[in-house]
Amino acid sequence: MTKQELPKFSPHSEFVNHSSLDDGLISTPEQVGELIFHIDPYGRVAIDTEADSLHCYREKLCLLQVSLPEGDFLVDPLAENDLGALADTLARKEIILHGADYDLRLLRRALDFRPTRVFDTVIAARLLGGREFSYAALVEKYFGIALAKGSQKANWALRPLSEKMKEYARNDTHYLLELAEKLEKQLIEYDRVEWFWQSCDRAMVLAAIDRERDIEEVWRIRGSGLIRGREAAVLRALWYWRDSEAQRFDRPSFHILRNDQLLEIARAAVRGETPQFRHFSERRARDFRATIEEALSLKEEEWPETRRRLGERPTREMERAAEAMRKRRDQAAHEMNMEPSFIAPRATIDAIAADKTCADQLLVPWQRSLLGL
Repeated sequence: MTKQELPKFSPHSEFVNHSSLDDGLISTPEQVGELIFHIDPYGRVAIDTEADSLHCYREKLCLLQVSLPEGDFLVDPLAENDLGALADTLARKEIILHGADYDLRLLRRALDFRPTRVFDTVIAARLLGGREFSYAALVEKYFGIALAKGSQKANWALRPLSEKMKEYARNDTHYLLELAEKLEKQLIEYDRVEWFWQSCDRAMVLAAIDRERDIEEVWRIRGSGLIRGREAAVLRALWYWRDSEAQRFDRPSFHILRNDQLLEIARAAVRGETPQFRHFSERRARDFRATIEEALSLKEEEWPETRRRLGERPTREMERAAEAMRKRRDQAAHEMNMEPSFIAPRATIDAIAADKTCADQLLVPWQRSLLGL
């Protein structure tokens, strides 16, 4: 795909708003059509999304930010408009995103959006050896501007949005176009631009795959590997109870109980203690106690199995192969000033050592080449 030469873009310039695309949200069919008109001439478009995952169980797309060389625009997906034509227009462009996976999954669920080309600035920064690759860190590095973080945890489903929230949202895409240009120039200088597109293509493919929850594993939260037997049975029961409560009231699970609380309750229950939570309603407290009692009454054969590493114990040949790959990876990472884990995580190396045929599914060509595969 031939990239269109972009008009001059300055992150410090005052953007010109066009007719009905004012400082508010784009929420009418006429405004959406006008935005599509402004998008059409460009080959690259910067986008970002805001959702309400911190405020509800069933997250939804609450805001779509779009930046062009001529301005930053905020689209309201909660207005009763068909955004199919906008999604189709964006799908024909090269989409610039920072950390594409989450946004692409959210957009696919909400708008059936399936891009043809993605420029992920996180991948670019990591390929260039960056250790600090958050959007704020890159904006400060390349533009000398410290972005405000005040609206990160805001409820984006609320209307109207405050001016502070709208400014935060615009800033999320405001610098992406020129940032992509700067990063791409460096990738070309480092002779890593082909590696970059390989990684972006893989990220796009992975984002299009639905993740299915493993009902036997989903309750194993951080720290659960340290508990066994009856404690694990209580933890599992409480996790599913919490998930059911969260769905029932459309609230994030941590609004019911935090993960660290689940772990402590499981331990306390086996000691014969039942913590009290004053914020629980009478019905919730009753179901909470019943869940614990039912889990405590399970027979030993009904307790969760202790989780073990998948696959058989590695043979000495597998261990030697993995160690050789790690050495090649670490040497390449040192020479290229790149994080070793970005070339290949430890788990990936172990998996390939056990079965070389999975290398094509786990790594892109540049990664396989550095590992000698």
